[in-house]
Amino acid sequence: MKHYCMTKQTLQGEITVPSSKSQTLRGICFGAMGRKKTVIHDPLFSGDTDAMIRAVCNIGAECNVHSDCIEIQGVGGKISFAEDVINAQNSGIVYRFCTAIGSLSSFPIVITGDHSIRHRRPIKPLLDGLCQLGVKAESLKRDDYAPILVQGPLHQGKAVIHGEDSQPVSSLLIACSFVDGPCELEVKNPGEKPWVALTLNWLDRLNISYTNDNFTRFTLQGSASYDGFEYKVPGDLSSCAFPVAAAIVTNSELIVRNVDMRDLQGDKALIHLFQKMGGNIEIDEENKAIIVKKGSVLHGVTVDINNFVDAICILSVVSCFAEGTTHIQNAKIARQKESNRIESIVTELQKMGANIHSTEDGITISKSLLKGAPVFSYNDHRMAMSLAVAALGAQGQTHISSTECIAKTYPTFVSDFNRIGANIKETL
Repeated sequence: MKHYCMTKQTLQGEITVPSSKSQTLRGICFGAMGRKKTVIHDPLFSGDTDAMIRAVCNIGAECNVHSDCIEIQGVGGKISFAEDVINAQNSGIVYRFCTAIGSLSSFPIVITGDHSIRHRRPIKPLLDGLCQLGVKAESLKRDDYAPILVQGPLHQGKAVIHGEDSQPVSSLLIACSFVDGPCELEVKNPGEKPWVALTLNWLDRLNISYTNDNFTRFTLQGSASYDGFEYKVPGDLSSCAFPVAAAIVTNSELIVRNVDMRDLQGDKALIHLFQKMGGNIEIDEENKAIIVKKGSVLHGVTVDINNFVDAICILSVVSCFAEGTTHIQNAKIARQKESNRIESIVTELQKMGANIHSTEDGITISKSLLKGAPVFSYNDHRMAMSLAVAALGAQGQTHISSTECIAKTYPTFVSDFNRIGANIKETL
């Protein structure tokens, strides 16, 4: 188990954020369903990527991994069987997407994952939708968690599901694209809409026909077919938040590169929120960069965070440095991520002296003087990076336990941050 030892610092220079996890995994998934060779350039190499590669190879795709790209020979939208149990490891995208596309096979396929997947990441909305489309889809422990068994084939028809979590919706949109006939998907309480829009953008890219009625009703014509494609993965706009936030809370000047604010990733909304809160931030779209300058004067806000709910931890940290009170609302789904992110960030920031409290669907934070303390990541990459940013702005020394999870989205976090002055000391 890795640990960080950190103290208050001032940062300076430039940092380049890693490639997008969400776009890398979508690229591999859609590449695997194509007819010919796909090349994914500049992918994020991480445990989640490895899990997706193994999963699509398990159902018949062929993958060759190079230092700067992944080559995929697809299955042409046809899945016969899986060679083995699909292990999603810690990836919710692999877990849900592969459960859905696995249902295209008439043979039984089993999907499992790590402790978080098996005990924290519910999948019932997706199972309900698959069952309505003729699939045998069940939790083998009868608790709505992995391991999951699916046996298709998926049929045309209509399904109604709850959509507070975007991944079941995206999963069904992908799988239903390849059914031999039209499908209609009705979504109750749609949430995390930008992440569904990200999947729809892939359907647009591949000329897959669909209709979208305000994210509450989708129709798909089915029988999707496309050749392979080439795709360059953009920077991760979720990971971008951490160096930007670190510069704000340490009153530092920093240039953050590989940031394409024209990409549809939902977490880019956090950068605009930081500006609204008083962050001295410039967006350079031409050069794909964000420039953070000294002199931010932050004030609290009331924000509906549902469209970028994965940013709840780092927003909570930055809000500790804002005058007044910040109210984060409509974040209930954050309780079902890699950790219960509402209670996790509240608990750990309270250890550092924060005036922070959880609500039923969010968090309330008032300006606080943070002090170094021993804190825990809950094996959640966004928690670990958020606590590292808090440590950079806190008085005294902070010890962060269980930080190896950061490699899920930001494998070069320590070296990149130390290059700009973070002075992170990593120990086992």
